[in-house]
Amino acid sequence: MASGEVIFGPALAQRVTRYFARLATVRPPREEPFQQLTARERETLDLIAAGLTNRQIAERLSLSPKTVRDNVSSIFAKLQVADRAQTIIEAREAGLGQ
Repeated sequence: MASGEVIFGPALAQRVTRYFARLATVRPPREEPFQQLTARERETLDLIAAGLTNRQIAERLSLSPKTVRDNVSSIFAKLQVADRAQTIIEAREAGLGQ
């Protein structure tokens, strides 16, 4: 070890490099969740998952409360959920609302 680093011989270094190169090609690229939603709907969904109310979302995105209500209704329909709680669960499972 030199300065906290591990030094490999050429043969082992080549094996390690091949191993990690294989890992990089095996993993499929991560798809963006909820591709059926528009960019604005995904943005709204992220804020719903963060626990914001429609009024807070409207203020944050500089939209009218009616526009936010329309977006929320569209999100419910596209995700085939019945209410805000189900929407939040699905969004958080996909990593939104952090």
